[in-house]
Amino acid sequence: MIIVIDGPAGSGKSSTARAVADRLNIEYLDSGALYRAVTLIYIEANRDKEVFFELLNQKEISFYYEDQTFYVAIDGQSVTNELRTAKVAEFVSEVAALPRVRSFVNNLMREAVIDGLYIAEGRDLGTAVFPDAELKFFMSADLEERAKRRYKERKSKNPEITLEEVKQNIAERDLKDSKRKADPLKKADDAIEFDTTDVTFEQQVDKICSKVSEVIEVQN
Repeated sequence: MIIVIDGPAGSGKSSTARAVADRLNIEYLDSGALYRAVTLIYIEANRDKEVFFELLNQKEISFYYEDQTFYVAIDGQSVTNELRTAKVAEFVSEVAALPRVRSFVNNLMREAVIDGLYIAEGRDLGTAVFPDAELKFFMSADLEERAKRRYKERKSKNPEITLEEVKQNIAERDLKDSKRKADPLKKADDAIEFDTTDVTFEQQVDKICSKVSEVIEVQN
């Protein structure tokens, strides 16, 4: 069984999905981390697409969720701490827009959820990856609020960053995601839309846990 949360950057989907997974004791699947892992391979290939796709076919990407952390390894070597670095952030949108990459990552995720109960978050899960998901959410928030959240997350590790830079970065990411030819960001017709602009984190988690619990009870 798979439950999905889609939405733009900074909408709260990642932290909410992890909290729901922890509270309900279900598996968590981080699609963004997988795209970032693939981006590391792209960087290793010096951004040469031919070399990149050759490497991608040779590499083994493994992952699991434990203690509120989504761990990723390439050929058995952990890359978890490298996923959120600036070099990956610079190229992840470019890599994620490639149709062959999206197909590769989608297949990784589909294979992972064959057995068990999962909650996953991303940008096209309810429309392209898991169109038959038992429950779909689309989380959103206004740009200003999303920028403030992302700025708060990054400020400690990057003291020189400004709120305006973060806001511009998110706006550019929104545009790329919505205009992407392969699986653009959009709300699935049957998704529950949830604007988190004026909602506390606990309220977000409570609402989604309530809906998920209802579905689990019906399934059982």
